[in-house]
Amino acid sequence: MAAVRSMNKMFGLCLHAVRQTAGLKVSRLFQHRTFGVSAVHQQQPFDSTLEKPQFPGASAEFVDHLEFIQPNVISGIPVYRVMDRQGNIINPSQDPQLSKETVLNFYQKMTLLNTMDRILYESQRQGRISFYMTNYGEEGTHIGSAAALDPNDLVFGQYREAGVLMYRGFPLDLFMAQCYANADDLGKGRQMPVHYGCKDLNFVTISSPLATQIPQAAGAAYAVKRENINRVVICYFGEGAASEGDAHAGFNFSATLECPLIFFCRNNGYAISTPTNEQYRGDGIAARGPGYGMLSIRVDGNDVFAVYNATKEARRRAVAENQPFLIEAMTYRIGHHSTSDDSSAYRSVDEVNYWDKQDHPISRLRHYMTARGWWSEDDERSWRKQSRKTVMEAFEKAERRLKPNPELLFTDVYNEMTPNISKQKEALWRHLQVYKEHYPLDLYDK
Repeated sequence: MAAVRSMNKMFGLCLHAVRQTAGLKVSRLFQHRTFGVSAVHQQQPFDSTLEKPQFPGASAEFVDHLEFIQPNVISGIPVYRVMDRQGNIINPSQDPQLSKETVLNFYQKMTLLNTMDRILYESQRQGRISFYMTNYGEEGTHIGSAAALDPNDLVFGQYREAGVLMYRGFPLDLFMAQCYANADDLGKGRQMPVHYGCKDLNFVTISSPLATQIPQAAGAAYAVKRENINRVVICYFGEGAASEGDAHAGFNFSATLECPLIFFCRNNGYAISTPTNEQYRGDGIAARGPGYGMLSIRVDGNDVFAVYNATKEARRRAVAENQPFLIEAMTYRIGHHSTSDDSSAYRSVDEVNYWDKQDHPISRLRHYMTARGWWSEDDERSWRKQSRKTVMEAFEKAERRLKPNPELLFTDVYNEMTPNISKQKEALWRHLQVYKEHYPLDLYDK
């Protein structure tokens, strides 16, 4: 109880400080930007003579018959798309009219990611790295959304958004360095593979615990709003992560604080081995948006143009209107969840083959380019050979590099090393000297 009283006191002090700070800054803040408040969010003047609900928590009318709201009150949120499965534009008004160079860049990034995945997956199977997660089948969600953002926009990923970072210019050498935890790794070998991050590219380092990035993104978006700059935050997560309590907190905070934030859900059909019909009973993730007061859309995640259009418009409006948007990209995870998973235990080979052969985002974009004479079989063979060579060169370089200096175990927590950490460091070196035959220190950077 003493601890609870102490926490309550601390909370009260923090709230008082925040209110004081807000009071000092609010007049200056409103000089820069008028934050729109929807009429539905405003408390209506109280009039006791009206025979209508006056409850502050909802806007509705009285009814005189008992009826529970059905979960399938609508037939289902439609799936927005631009291309059909053969790469044909369905509605010309929705064609983003991207240049040949831009579309080729889309395709090359998607296929380069695919090639990197195959090589690193096999690397793990051979025991060269400890862990890996492929992006097979979800390349369109990465590239379509990344292309619609500004480089200054802040990205919070989950663990299957390597294509977003690749589109922003993260080099193959650093992807490999991270997975091999070598001396070139920006994270200094402290993270398990695929937990990328890059401050220069505004990509927050991946964190293993599921959905922690969602409330973090809401807080970052609120800070962006207060800075009053042309910037948004985008937060990626899967439909499984949307079942975490952190998702509720992030959705609700961003909506009530009116933050410029894009929630991007990759609904790929499975949360590890849990299929969507065991994950939720409602109409997917997009259906949850209206309950939080968020504008929502469901898109074909295998259509890179649909993803691009939806993300671009969400970004434009998030900045202009200071409100969050929820995009649910429907796609399919063709690969295993990770190298620790065997998906054949819970889904059929025929199911996987359908998505791999009949409705793949890479083949759909290739159909589009081929129909316009932008890509040929010769181009395909040449690019596949070149991209594999490029990935293999980075792969071989990463294998040759030394591991990070062991002293980095003790840095980057405090500005100055504390006495207890200094003792731990000294104890480690004494241990290494005594048992040095068991530790290949010649493989570590000096």
